[in-house]
Amino acid sequence: MKYLSEFRDAELVAALARRLRATARHPWVLMEVCGGQTHAIVKHALDDLLPPGVELVHGPGCPVCVTPPELIDAAVAIALRDDVVLCSYGDMLRVPGRQGSLQQAAGCGAEVRMVFSPLDALELARQRPDRLVVFFAVGFETTAPASALAAREARRRKLANFRLLVAHYRVPPALEEILRSPDNRVQGFLAPGHVCTVAGFADYHRIARDYRVPIAITGFEPVDILAGVLHCVARLERGEPGVDNPYRRIAREEGNRTARRLVQEVFAVVDQRWRGMGLLPGSGLALKPDYSDLDAAPLAEAPPAAENEPCRAGEVLRGALPPTACPHFGTLCRPEHPLGAPMVSSEGACAAYFHYR
Repeated sequence: MKYLSEFRDAELVAALARRLRATARHPWVLMEVCGGQTHAIVKHALDDLLPPGVELVHGPGCPVCVTPPELIDAAVAIALRDDVVLCSYGDMLRVPGRQGSLQQAAGCGAEVRMVFSPLDALELARQRPDRLVVFFAVGFETTAPASALAAREARRRKLANFRLLVAHYRVPPALEEILRSPDNRVQGFLAPGHVCTVAGFADYHRIARDYRVPIAITGFEPVDILAGVLHCVARLERGEPGVDNPYRRIAREEGNRTARRLVQEVFAVVDQRWRGMGLLPGSGLALKPDYSDLDAAPLAEAPPAAENEPCRAGEVLRGALPPTACPHFGTLCRPEHPLGAPMVSSEGACAAYFHYR
């Protein structure tokens, strides 16, 4: 569909909106899981096309946003070491921890580099044998294969000066945590299509069955998002939980087998803390014992787990608080002076509302 003309896309969007109005007979609350979907919804005002009573709320699908403050503090502490070059993705450099951000650490003399891939950090380690190069590996199942490849390549090339500070997260446990919450309003999910493209969506079948919710594997174009909403609403109206894949041009049930094997070789599934959601069982990845010598975490003292205040990111990430309902939105919290990650990240819900609304 991405190759269709703009006019044809507009026709498809209008047709999907008409079908939604004809299908929805009751009010329903759906969550778009991915921050990229949130930005598309807000940018294109897709929520204005929904039938009355059908509501979209924003979920935890921004890995920069869910990384807890103590991990950011650990990255800052490591970056401030004289022998370290710390590398990460661009959004991660501006996210505040309790000891400031990596960008602020760079202002204090730390050598902090923005990279586009962990393989860029690996190459830097080859070029700078006098420095310990640490890659702050952040992301969901989509970026974990690249981190795993970097770990395997560091081992193969015998690069003793390369480390990973791992902050990789698995999406399905977060959806279960939302559904278990006593104040949950979510009745169906637009699942992140890019995550499913890598990891597959076997776990989503189990969630749909156990919690009796519809889940649609959803892309990022307006047509994709409205198609996902239509699939979920149609199932809710029929009282029929299950998983649909309107993103089948990209996503497959089994995901990317090569990428999954690589992740399984390097990483183990572990319990992980999420910003605003606490410790979620089986929601993270950590280096396996065979790769533990590449773990950068021991380079920093483990800070106590706590959340930033007065940022209310946790409520935003759980879909319990619209960004504009936060009392600090657009006043104390702005992109140039964010209180928390959702106002920083290119996938953050608060940033989407600030830029487009």
